[in-house]
Amino acid sequence: MKKTDEIRIDNLKVFAHHGYFQEEKDKGQNFYVNAVLYTDLSIAGKSDKLEETVHYGLVCEFIADYMQRHTFDLIEMAAEQLAKALLLHFKGIHSLDLEIRKPEAPIDLEFQSVSVKIHRGWHDAFIAFGSNMGDKRAYVDQAILHLREDECFRQMEVSDYYMTEPYGGVEQDDFLNGVIRVKTLYDPYELLDRLHQEENLAGRKREIHWGPRTLDLDILFYDNLIHTDPKLVIPHPDMANRTFVLKPMVQLAPFYLHPIKHLTMKEMLEKLSL
Repeated sequence: MKKTDEIRIDNLKVFAHHGYFQEEKDKGQNFYVNAVLYTDLSIAGKSDKLEETVHYGLVCEFIADYMQRHTFDLIEMAAEQLAKALLLHFKGIHSLDLEIRKPEAPIDLEFQSVSVKIHRGWHDAFIAFGSNMGDKRAYVDQAILHLREDECFRQMEVSDYYMTEPYGGVEQDDFLNGVIRVKTLYDPYELLDRLHQEENLAGRKREIHWGPRTLDLDILFYDNLIHTDPKLVIPHPDMANRTFVLKPMVQLAPFYLHPIKHLTMKEMLEKLSL
C-alpha cells in the first residue's frame, strides 16, 4: 500500500471498557489512540474546501464513539476492528497506522503504558475467473455480484468475458474467462478463503487437476507482493503461459508490471504471441 500525505491524530483520550479481566470491563479505564491517516491532501490544499479532505474532527468523534460502543478483551482486536471501521467509513483514507495505548493496564510493575500498533489499508488485487460447466455466465455473474456486495471490496472493474479453449491437456468444454481488478481490505489468505467460498457456492469440485469446473477464481496479483508457500503463490505462477489471463489483464491494466519478470502485461502477451 502506497503511503502518501498524512493526517495525524496524537493521544486522543477515550474512556472505554476493554480488557481481559471482568473488572476492567466493569470499571473502564482511559485509552489513548494515535492515528496516521494516509490520504491525498493535494485537492484540499489547493481548494481550501473541507469536503475535499478527511475531516479529522469527525475521525476523532468516530474513534471515541466506536471505542465506547464496543467491548473487546484485547486491545489487539480493538485496534483491528477500529482500523477496519475507519477504512470502511472514511472513503478518503487508503491506509492508516493505528496505535492504542493502555496506561492503566493491570500490571504490578512501574510502567508508562502498553500499546499495540498496526498498519492496515486497501490493497490492489487482480483475480482471474473461469467456468466451463453448466451455465458458465451465470456462475461468473453470480460470483461477481457477490463480490460487489462485499463491503471489503471496492472500485471493482471487470474485463470482457473471453471464450477460450481448455488449458492443461484434459479434454473438456471451452472456458469462459476474464479478470477482475479490485481494491480489498482482505489480506492474501483471507482473500483466498473468500474466493473459495464463492467457488463452493457454485458447487466447485476439485477432482481433476486442470479439469472442468463450475467456477475458478485465482489470485493473480496482490499489490507488488511476491509470496510462495504450499497454499498460496503470488503472482500466479503460470500466468505467463496463459493467453486467456493476459488478454483481459491487458484490457484492464496493459502497463501493470510483473514484480518478478519485470515485464508489463502488454509485453508478456506480445512475448507469448511470438
